[in-house]
Amino acid sequence: MIKSIDDLDLQDKRVFLRVDFNVPLDTDGTITDDTRICAALPTIRKLSESGAKVVLASHLGRPKGEKVPSMSLAPIAPALAKLIGLPVLFLDDCTGEKVENAVNSMNPGQIALLENMRYHKGETDNDPTFAKSLAKLADVYVNDAFGTAHRAHASTHGVAELIEDRAAGYLIQKELEFLGNKTESPDRPFIVILGGAKVSDKITVIDRLLDKADTIIIGGGMAYTFALAMGQTVGDSLCEVDKVELARNALRKAEEKGVKFMLPVDYLVTDSLDFGNKTLGQTKVVEGDIPDGWEGVDAGPKTIALFAEEVAKAKTVLWNGPMGVFEIEGASKGTFAVAKAVAEGGATSIIGGGDSVKAIKQSGYSDQVTFMSTGGGASLEFLEGKDLPGVTILDQ
Repeated sequence: MIKSIDDLDLQDKRVFLRVDFNVPLDTDGTITDDTRICAALPTIRKLSESGAKVVLASHLGRPKGEKVPSMSLAPIAPALAKLIGLPVLFLDDCTGEKVENAVNSMNPGQIALLENMRYHKGETDNDPTFAKSLAKLADVYVNDAFGTAHRAHASTHGVAELIEDRAAGYLIQKELEFLGNKTESPDRPFIVILGGAKVSDKITVIDRLLDKADTIIIGGGMAYTFALAMGQTVGDSLCEVDKVELARNALRKAEEKGVKFMLPVDYLVTDSLDFGNKTLGQTKVVEGDIPDGWEGVDAGPKTIALFAEEVAKAKTVLWNGPMGVFEIEGASKGTFAVAKAVAEGGATSIIGGGDSVKAIKQSGYSDQVTFMSTGGGASLEFLEGKDLPGVTILDQ
């Protein structure tokens, strides 16, 4: 049983709250996307209003145990203070006597932010000594960082083991509800849309969802590996030749289970793709085989229409991965059309983290979907049915 923060007595308690503030910063330290900070606000607000002394812990980037100034959490404190409308005390380390004294002299309701956890090698090593020094700062442990829940690090696992009172924040509760309950027993038809580059990343998810979905739609780079499995040629398209057998097995399993398995029927192809400069060479629409010297970069118009028509029937939609190279305007139609269909369909719509969230935001439909996961790798592993150490440790 995983407790909610609503089940805890928080008055005057020091609460170690693991959040995911791993946000993109530009060269002068300005936050370019504050989604992850906003996602943690309801939990932070609840703890503060309940009279807790809120000690926030996060990582930023991969400093690998070094104090890399460009990865400091210092710029996050004023941004958070502005969003939540309360002062936020920034502490320039996350362990040690100075930090302990600062935390112990906090007032109920006050919020402090510790420096980047990954400035210490002990964080990613889940080092017991480092975990112990973090545990000195807390009476209660709360995890609300779903994006790192698939890692057993000191701040997501080690410290939680040492603190008896532990709970999930509102964000993790929501992630478990939507990626868990709502896909385990979905309102039907349940339609799963999977895109992105690699079959290898998603094959376990496909396998697992074949037991639950009514329809699986495949797009993006993955589709070319499936096209190979169906005996088509894919030209210079991104594909994984060594995964063709896995794709064939998925197609076979779908047939056995009576799951509708939809692949593109036409593609937008180009004779030159420059991702760095965001440009395409000549483009054309191809049905069936893709000729040599051309590569698929998006779903074609017939595919877009078929996919949109299918998505419109759904009562529950799970979408993970774009339909093409949506970062380039000329190859974004498929992804944005799926975003529109998902947003306007009236189904419970779950966006499974990573690039899909970026795509739905770019498409302008993000405020019309039911739930956007904050975890890329974590949401995939959870959908695969793997245990997430940062979640299982909360189970009492």
